[in-house]
Amino acid sequence: MSEAVTTACIGLRAKTARAIVVVLAGTAASPHAVTRTEIALASAVNPDLFQPYHEVMDLPWERATLAVHDAERAIEGAATRGLKALVDELRSRGMRVSSVGIVGAPQRNLAAIGSPHIRAHAAEGVLFRHVLEVGSAGNDLPSAVHSERGFEAAAAARLRLSIEEMRTVLADIGTPWRADEKAAAMAAWIGLANQLTAKQ
Repeated sequence: MSEAVTTACIGLRAKTARAIVVVLAGTAASPHAVTRTEIALASAVNPDLFQPYHEVMDLPWERATLAVHDAERAIEGAATRGLKALVDELRSRGMRVSSVGIVGAPQRNLAAIGSPHIRAHAAEGVLFRHVLEVGSAGNDLPSAVHSERGFEAAAAARLRLSIEEMRTVLADIGTPWRADEKAAAMAAWIGLANQLTAKQ
């Protein structure tokens, strides 16, 4: 008789050069935390990957986007490998990952930002969120992207809970939560809720 497979959802909070990870399993009504960790998207071996747009921020925007191409591909590779290692580890524990929820900077018109320094920060916010989408696709995992702006209220609405009710459940399933871990957990929780909706 084969062992039952537990379905899990990965929540990611995109940060500069890393992703905060919280994995939840169970149901939307009764989620439980499986693990919390980080995925490194850059390392000291190649320090240019930490802030690639800062490295070229004095270039005209069109040239800057071309100049970071290789760095972007390298960061996408790190995201894909990091997620694969996580999925493999969860699989070894009898879990199947059904989806990935990603919290990060929303898409925006970067070319319209006048300050090169502010634009570099904004571009990296978009980049480090986007590479997690690429990494998810590279592991054949569907992903849902959530804007970091007003995410707590949006998550509560999606889960059909008040913010206080949602906070209470989060406190029950894992403490202490850092703000970024809470965001990742909420993204994973929405994944569990979406899974239920898909079955109905």
